[in-house]
Amino acid sequence: MLDLKLIREHPDLVREALVKRNDTAPVDEILALDEQRRKHLVEVETLRARRNEVSKQIGRIKEKPPELIAEMRQVGEKIKVLEDDIEASIEPKLNDLLLRVPNIPDPSVPVGRDSADNKVIRTGPDPRSLSFPAKPHWELGEALDIIDFVRGVKISGSRFYVLKGLGYRLQRSLINFMLDLHVHEHGYREIYPPFMVKKETMVGSGNLPKFADNLYHDAEEDFWFVPTAEVPLTNLHRDEIIEPGTLPLYYVAYTACFRREKMAAGKDTRGIKRGHQFDKVEMYKFVAAETSNEELEKMVQDAEDVCWKLGLPWRIVQLCTGDIGFASMKSYDIEVWAPGSGEWLEVSSCSNCGDFQARRANVKYRPEPGAKVQFPHTLNGSGLALPRIVIAILENYQQADGSVVVPEVLRPYMRAEVIR
Repeated sequence: MLDLKLIREHPDLVREALVKRNDTAPVDEILALDEQRRKHLVEVETLRARRNEVSKQIGRIKEKPPELIAEMRQVGEKIKVLEDDIEASIEPKLNDLLLRVPNIPDPSVPVGRDSADNKVIRTGPDPRSLSFPAKPHWELGEALDIIDFVRGVKISGSRFYVLKGLGYRLQRSLINFMLDLHVHEHGYREIYPPFMVKKETMVGSGNLPKFADNLYHDAEEDFWFVPTAEVPLTNLHRDEIIEPGTLPLYYVAYTACFRREKMAAGKDTRGIKRGHQFDKVEMYKFVAAETSNEELEKMVQDAEDVCWKLGLPWRIVQLCTGDIGFASMKSYDIEVWAPGSGEWLEVSSCSNCGDFQARRANVKYRPEPGAKVQFPHTLNGSGLALPRIVIAILENYQQADGSVVVPEVLRPYMRAEVIR
């Protein structure tokens, strides 16, 4: 959430940011409600001052003038009407509108309309040459009997599948490998969070109210199924003050993720690229404001390291203003090449959200003893997302006979060298 003071004092800055994002937000309504609220507050303070002044006068008079008593009764009623209007009407509307304003892009973010304007800033190893026509993962998976699309649809419907045998072991091995790498080599602390959260947890991360249509919700218990571990990790320190000397905090978590995929209707219907349920390992940081861009670069390197150790071809793409996420001020995507599908697959999006999420979740920190509390900056990034890494391994490590070689780094987890 943006600081209301920033919107009030620099509305043109916010409007300019919205144009760069190719987005809209109710800036004028926010300013009008803010002005109305401030006028009410001034009037309340004026009435209270009058009541205090008259109360002192009455206190010095033995016989209380009826006209002053009547006036004070009217003043008290007017104060209550104004306060009730602020509390019951103006502030709820104002807060709801503020929650719908996206973050302001960092000045270093290239201006662009959509993903076509993103910038490839560096590449990893070149894709390996195959001496035979590459098959897509859906053909490989069915032929190896490790992905069952028919039974997935039978059990749950479209965009669901069943992983079997070495297919599921591959995914499970990837999760364990990535967690171990981030914990033991990159310095993150492992967290196992709930997969269902309260409404205010979704609000704190920036998923509600804007993206309600893309989330799964149990209305009876008011639980929201997480679309990413970013949601509970953002709220790990909600309504807390992080003590001096504690930052930076690095967390990593595995969760299943649940998304309705309404925004992707009709896209990528073949294979396992896009589903309503998938697994992901998520990196998350709480850092001081002055270090957040440096910490973002480190996070991208941590995601790259996974690709490097898996021996996959990858590239780093900086997202333009029109493609960064709602809560992000700066983002990079890590994409891996899938030769059978013939496309680059996004397996991670690493973002610096500034104080946007911390402000929504009321997370603060004290830079040093006795110092004024501040909002930390938060960063998030997939480290990495399944099942697209499964796709990349199947398609990059496929052999002419239809088997798939297991990347060397996964063999201790898989207890297998080849999937046949």
